[in-house]
Amino acid sequence: MTSSTSAARPRHVIVLLTVLWLVTSLALLWWCFTIGMEGWADQYSNGGAQSAEIGRRSARALLLLAVVAAGGPAVVALVAFRFRYVRTGLVYLLLTVVIAAALMPAVVDAARTLVPPAAPVPAPTTCQERSGGDTRCPGG
Repeated sequence: MTSSTSAARPRHVIVLLTVLWLVTSLALLWWCFTIGMEGWADQYSNGGAQSAEIGRRSARALLLLAVVAAGGPAVVALVAFRFRYVRTGLVYLLLTVVIAAALMPAVVDAARTLVPPAAPVPAPTTCQERSGGDTRCPGG
């Protein structure tokens, strides 16, 4: 094996990982779009009857998209640093930071959608005397 073919192999790996990352990100973006269109159709045809389920599905799809969109360049950066392509690694690392920062508000909102709200605080069940001499308990 010559040195030119062995030197080209890491570049092929980086290009293959980049293409895989882009195709996967676009496929997940299309999935988010189709969920959004389904939600739009539900609003107009069913009056939003399935909006909670569609909201949860869109939140899961958005979180998966964020992981792939920010994680893909991070993996490529690690591979580039491993094969001593420092500038390429730095570019992909910068891309990771920019994408993660851009997606952070959407990720926080999607995480709030998936986490159930806290249970409400129950009303007091003990009888407390009210001011003005009234000793009746609220509610009877």
